[in-house]
Amino acid sequence: MNLYSSKKVVAVGGGHGLGRMLAALKQFGSNATGIVATTDNGGSTGRIRDCQGGIAWGDTRNCINQLITEPSISSMMFEYRFRGQGELDGHNLGNLMLTALDNLSVRPLEAINLIRSMLKVDVNIVPMTEHPSDLTALSMEGRWVTGETNVDDMSERLRRLDLSPEVPATKEAVQAIAEADCIVLGPGSFLTSIMPPLLLPEIGKAIADNTKAKVILVENLSPEAGPAGMMTLREKIEWCERACKARKIDVIIGDTAHPELDGLWHCVTTDLASPNRDWRHDRIKLQQAIEAQLA
Repeated sequence: MNLYSSKKVVAVGGGHGLGRMLAALKQFGSNATGIVATTDNGGSTGRIRDCQGGIAWGDTRNCINQLITEPSISSMMFEYRFRGQGELDGHNLGNLMLTALDNLSVRPLEAINLIRSMLKVDVNIVPMTEHPSDLTALSMEGRWVTGETNVDDMSERLRRLDLSPEVPATKEAVQAIAEADCIVLGPGSFLTSIMPPLLLPEIGKAIADNTKAKVILVENLSPEAGPAGMMTLREKIEWCERACKARKIDVIIGDTAHPELDGLWHCVTTDLASPNRDWRHDRIKLQQAIEAQLA
């Protein structure tokens, strides 16, 4: 029995970062699960939410796109973005397909599984929740803002982050975490991709309760803007651990040494950058870094 059939890996995040991580875990097939943030309110996703409601589909679509291995008419359709004049300009057909299934009263997870089957994607993709909710943030100055795009645009440090309204986690996400041998947080936007799933109490508790799993935080390769860019790595680790009921993060993987964390956390420093885009993680390097922790 090899690593890919004997170990289960769960990755938590959203958008480009989680998609990159799931592409690195592709050989685990159905033993890999991505738990995707659903709070985005920008771009095509935000426009759809404004007029149709529902969860944000953009991060899920992005993850599916990065897992497509056989280009086809179906995959070209799913990835197609409209251009030109009028209401359709900028909309992604994949977002509209998932929204249409939602409007047909298909359960969001079943809609994702239908698309996965159509595009021959083996890795499980589970929305963090199937109920609409938005990210809210409280600044150190006492100012509340609502919506991911507004959180990213804040110029103050944050005191806290919440979901509004409070919503239940997807039971499949909780089950995947409970069965995992490894739980990976990141890479991705810290406040708007990694933190939203952790703000769901059932997900934080499931991570805390799974004492056999190794919990890994993967750093970004380039600094973030906004309030996330004002946070130290230690603060980010402490925010994650607080959301996970004081469950300690076992390993931090990044391309920069952190002597200030010596004796507090186990940091692994390794090159993770794509050779042609140094701000983006290389799939093979990510795969090797995670598999080394499972060996």
